[in-house]
Amino acid sequence: MFAPQTQSNDRIYTVSSLNAQVRLILENEMGVVWLIGELSNLSMPVSGHWYFTLKDSRAQVKCAMFRGNNRRVTFKPANGIQVLVKARLSLYEPRGDYQLIIESMQPEGDGRLQQQFEQLKLSLAAEGLFAQSLKKPLPEQPRRVGIVTSKTGAALHDILNVLKRRDPSLPVVIYPTMVQGDGAAISIAQAIGRANARQECDVLIVGRGGGSLEDLWAFNEEIVARTIVASQIPIVSAVGHEVDVTIADFVADVRAPTPSAAAELISRDMTHQTQQISQRKQQLRHALRHYLTAHQARLINLQHRLDRQHPQVQLNQQQQLLDELASRMERAMRQMLSNHQQHLHRNEYKLALHSPAQTLAQQASRLEQTQRRLHDAMDRRLLNAGHRLSMLAEKLETVSPLATLGRGYSITRNDQGQVIRSTSQVQAGDRLHTRVADGEIRSVVSES
Repeated sequence: MFAPQTQSNDRIYTVSSLNAQVRLILENEMGVVWLIGELSNLSMPVSGHWYFTLKDSRAQVKCAMFRGNNRRVTFKPANGIQVLVKARLSLYEPRGDYQLIIESMQPEGDGRLQQQFEQLKLSLAAEGLFAQSLKKPLPEQPRRVGIVTSKTGAALHDILNVLKRRDPSLPVVIYPTMVQGDGAAISIAQAIGRANARQECDVLIVGRGGGSLEDLWAFNEEIVARTIVASQIPIVSAVGHEVDVTIADFVADVRAPTPSAAAELISRDMTHQTQQISQRKQQLRHALRHYLTAHQARLINLQHRLDRQHPQVQLNQQQQLLDELASRMERAMRQMLSNHQQHLHRNEYKLALHSPAQTLAQQASRLEQTQRRLHDAMDRRLLNAGHRLSMLAEKLETVSPLATLGRGYSITRNDQGQVIRSTSQVQAGDRLHTRVADGEIRSVVSES
């Protein structure tokens, strides 16, 4: 028998080593891929992992989605539906089956939009367009407010109603624009540019009411994001409901959860302290979003490096750890926001205790009590003065000459007005004037 002849540079593989080598080549060379297909042969065993086939009209591929990834799926998968998946190529070594390891899954329509959203968010974050240093402060007392939204939408009515209730004297300029459909992003960018060119306002509200991801998509366009960053006028993003997040929210100077909240935020009847607290909350949220976005990009890069360097089992363990860290980070964020909310309530309570209205009410009450005491003192003084006047009048009456005349006495004067007290003061022919109680008697002296 003869041993088989081989070249010195040839390598003889075992089946296991060949499969392992092919798996490494697939995982390292192909990296992450996105693809669309129809779900079939879906299996969900008690382990929590999902196994299924993705197919189109001409081909199919086996897939696995481990528990750490599939728990983030927001819809219920079923055979026959079209999905968009993010996956890594791999090989199941025991059977030599080529397969996809699915990292995320979404319905086809929403999935494509979400993919575009994530790609643009990471790209703009890498450019630094979300940086806190680019955020312009809102004016404490805006002179005129600009609104960039649809002139027929409910958002415009909500904003105007809030501004009318809180500060009817605040002028408003409306820059009407499309907010949905083809050309909406260009229309929004043009409206913001028009407001900057006119320089009529010192703050802009840019937004619309709620809707689906597709309805809000104009605010996820790059042209809108770059126009907001370039705006010289501070911009408050007010798109959809509180749970809706768009690219415009990340690049705007302040993000309001709703259009009505944006109007509340810029209203001039808010106290200075409340404005500062609100702005700091917004700054904190922006900083947290920027921090999370930057670290999310870094985590994705690290994950790709990890995918190229580790076997599948270890990758699953790292994925589970990543999920746990994300959960802890979310709890920490909620605790941080809760602490800041409690701090806000304490400051609002202190502000209420030192309210000018309460001080004015106390001063008014004191003034009213002082006036009552003054009136009472004046009444007592007048009463005492009247009583004293009566007593003096009685005393005066007792010494009055008229009272003496009333008892039958009289007073006699000569023509010179001198009182006659003796007969030696008169001579015959003198004219005398005698005063009695009810009048005067004139006489002439006949003898002296």
